[in-house]
Amino acid sequence: MALRDQLRTIVVDDMSTSRGLITQALDGFGVRHVESAADGASALQKISSWPVHLVISDMNMPGMTGLQLLHALRSAPQTRGVGFLLITGKADREIIEHGKQLGMNNFLKKPFQPDDLRRAIEAIVGRL
Repeated sequence: MALRDQLRTIVVDDMSTSRGLITQALDGFGVRHVESAADGASALQKISSWPVHLVISDMNMPGMTGLQLLHALRSAPQTRGVGFLLITGKADREIIEHGKQLGMNNFLKKPFQPDDLRRAIEAIVGRL
């Protein structure tokens, strides 16, 4: 069975258009087990009942930033090992350094093409 058939992913973004674009791209790569959430808190709730291998999260969201979500995931034993891809409009060094300290696996700067997303994901989970 191919990795893409097993990979469980959640897309976290407060903008429905962004969630849609990422979900569509994933579908194009053959990644079908995809959930989405509009904010960090609901993402954590979903993940607790539907464990994932990969979290693709926007940086700037109301309530909880992408890095705060990452911190919450890394702080809990059951989600400590999930892959985390941060999507950010502003990839400044401070954000990236902080993300790396927290255990971010990779990041992607907006705007991006589906191929960029695929490469960023494959760098974390292996070939799709």
